Amino acid sequence: MARARLAALHGIATSYSPAPGRSVGVPEETVVAVLAALGVDASTPASVREALAAHEDAARRRLLPATVVVRAGRGALPALPPGTEACVETEDGAVVVLDLASGELGVEGGGAWPRARRPRAGAEGAGAHGAGAYALGALPLGTHLLRAHASDGRSAAASLIVAPDRLPAPPRRGHGFLVQLYSLLSARSWGMGDLGDLAALADWSGRTFGTDFVQVNPLHAAVPGAGGAPTDPSPYRPSSRRFPDPVHLRVEDVPEFALLTGERRERAAQLLGRAAALRDAVLHKGELIDRDAVWEVKRRALELVRAVPLGPARLAAYEAFRTEQGRALEDHSTWCALAEVHGPHWRAWPGGLRDPRSADTARARADLADRIDFHSRLAWLTDEQLAAAQRTAKAAGMRVGLVHDLAVGVHPSGADTWAQQDAFADGMSVGAPPDAFSPRGQDWGLPPWRPDALEACGYRPYRELLRGLLRHAGGLRIDHVMGLFRLWWVPQGAEPTQGAYVRYDPEAMLGVLALEAHRAGAAVVGEDLGTVGAGVREALAERGVLGTSVLWFERDYAAGDAAPLPPGRWRTGCLATATTHDLPSTAARLTGDHVALRHRLGLLTRPLDEERQEDAREVGEWLELFRRLGLLPEGPCDEETAVLAVHRYLLRTPARLVGVWLPDAVGDRRPQNLPGTWDQYPNWRLPVAGPDGRPLSLEELTVSPRLRALMAEVGAAAGP
Repeated sequence: MARARLAALHGIATSYSPAPGRSVGVPEETVVAVLAALGVDASTPASVREALAAHEDAARRRLLPATVVVRAGRGALPALPPGTEACVETEDGAVVVLDLASGELGVEGGGAWPRARRPRAGAEGAGAHGAGAYALGALPLGTHLLRAHASDGRSAAASLIVAPDRLPAPPRRGHGFLVQLYSLLSARSWGMGDLGDLAALADWSGRTFGTDFVQVNPLHAAVPGAGGAPTDPSPYRPSSRRFPDPVHLRVEDVPEFALLTGERRERAAQLLGRAAALRDAVLHKGELIDRDAVWEVKRRALELVRAVPLGPARLAAYEAFRTEQGRALEDHSTWCALAEVHGPHWRAWPGGLRDPRSADTARARADLADRIDFHSRLAWLTDEQLAAAQRTAKAAGMRVGLVHDLAVGVHPSGADTWAQQDAFADGMSVGAPPDAFSPRGQDWGLPPWRPDALEACGYRPYRELLRGLLRHAGGLRIDHVMGLFRLWWVPQGAEPTQGAYVRYDPEAMLGVLALEAHRAGAAVVGEDLGTVGAGVREALAERGVLGTSVLWFERDYAAGDAAPLPPGRWRTGCLATATTHDLPSTAARLTGDHVALRHRLGLLTRPLDEERQEDAREVGEWLELFRRLGLLPEGPCDEETAVLAVHRYLLRTPARLVGVWLPDAVGDRRPQNLPGTWDQYPNWRLPVAGPDGRPLSLEELTVSPRLRALMAEVGAAAGP
């Protein structure tokens, strides 16, 4: 069928497999809508024919694709016509002229690299390398510009990304904590965990238990609430993934805070009192974390701090940061300033302001220069404290340090979609097709990147995003890492079941990831839980991306009984954990509390007794395995002993990294997020607590006998 052929040419799958051996077709209207989001009209047979003809004509005329991605020392250029002249302008300013007449030109799918020659010394374009032979396979890693001129008059330029073959690996088998930063409150917090608390946790755990990393939730900038509504507390639906949220700042650690005098000093003291009240409300009165209240107090304090002039060295550092971040920072800060005036949903702004490059927006930038500078200053201060936290982690002996989290997408009305409108598919949302766990599918409300737009600009938004996240990190976790290969697009207004998979170029997506991770010396963990396409895990492993293995899901599904997987059969290339932020805590799993919670909220799909019996059976299988392995004594045991056995088991696996969910270390029985709920459960607003639900401060965590007993075993088993 012509429309199916057109869809395939644009990476759109017209069917999917919700289960092995079963295929479901994608509705025609979905295919038409997804093609429209990619700028292709397929609404009628005539328009389909025209689109096919246009695509074929463009392919005939194209000399180079918009982006060429190769691995260092291997791969090949696209086939070029005889007589074509080509050169590479490297990102460091050198020019390499390719000798395509040698007959060594490689073609897609195989062949050797062409040889290249450096321009003779002193010649135009000689660059920094001087004269002499130069093999293209030895081009430096980086993002370069490939130029080609054919004898028939056609010319083209393409981004040439030369990437490492593999990503950096953790320097040794290591262990560390997983924590949602907002939930980690200390005696200095202003009502939620901050970057000072993160640095303190890293310092203490690294020196005390030899931990190698602390993995945190996404620290991306959030979309503020509108019309009195609270800010969405989920860190996985941010305004921008490119810049962190200044709500995580430790205000007192900003150098200018200590320089406040007079009335400003008095006002700051009052704000410190309000911050203490917010902290006390969470830690001692059992109230939920109130992100908006925290930000209101911090914002007022930071307004006072900004009135303190920067000294010469500080001013130079700030200006250097602004120059380095360039237009991305200016756009982000402009969106923040405009959101203060017109609300956070840019699609409802006055028409001219919806375009970041319009004359109206240029005038607004001038009018709001002071507010834009304020938000740029906040981005700089947050960047400084992130850098300080990573330095602290490394100084404490951590081999990896901070592991940041990359959310799968952004809010449709946030700063990123405003600044990069051409890169996002309008009218589409990312989700998941129906499966055994979600028979109705899922719609996450996150607009996807257009794969064609990414290719057209050399993957610049993706490159800049990764570079920003890895500035001060030893590792990166990528949520729903399968999105580097394909994403489920759901047209606006359609049910999640009416979506379609859209393919991305995995060689390009993984190549850019490998390049930026190499530059940062950072390891990467991919969250690959759930439905994973054929060959995806193998491709990730081949490039050195670690997977995610959660104990309760590691079963021998190839066997008829799906028994718990013995530790020796776990994969080496993974981060092994007992749970995640979206799953029950280990204590709740072992006691069955998670079933009772879902029953109270009406989330069970089967009778309560049936759910309890199934849950008890599954837990019992694991406990029996622990006993057979000598990790758990025979007979009844308490929940704390069973939690110890869970982690002893994880340490028996060959997993490269072992993560301890911080709430597990103190017996917290509440999940941080309960999928399928909104206002029925306080998602993303709970502090770390003990088995009785009483919140525990960072200071209390450090002296917890239960935590110390667990981490003493973990550290001893993990080894030096």
